[in-house]
Amino acid sequence: MKVVLFDGVCNLCNTTITYIIKRDIENKFKFASLQSKYANEKTKNRFVNELSTIVLIDDEKEYVKSTAVLRIFKELKGYKWVRILLFVPVPIRDFFYKLVASNRYTLFGKRKSCMMPSKELNEKFIN
Repeated sequence: MKVVLFDGVCNLCNTTITYIIKRDIENKFKFASLQSKYANEKTKNRFVNELSTIVLIDDEKEYVKSTAVLRIFKELKGYKWVRILLFVPVPIRDFFYKLVASNRYTLFGKRKSCMMPSKELNEKFIN
């Protein structure tokens, strides 16, 4: 199972998760907010204070930041080409990731609480 952990109060993150869900036609992914009990237990609280980090857990391996994003998108229909970007050195990719992540609330806003999935999407989320 592939699980994506994301900042549940970030508008950019929530929009991205919705985008991924719509394109995940093979149902490869499950989702949980970094603020969830599941995320804290699964990652042993490593990301409690790092809400700007997206995490992909794939076969018990953890991928973070730009590597997580690219590994997620390469699984979606029409995005196989992003695997080329995995050859860009991590420090360069993560520089741009951190630039957006550190300004995401200012640029895209923040919710007061984590997103609550609809009944139709509830099965894709882990609490």
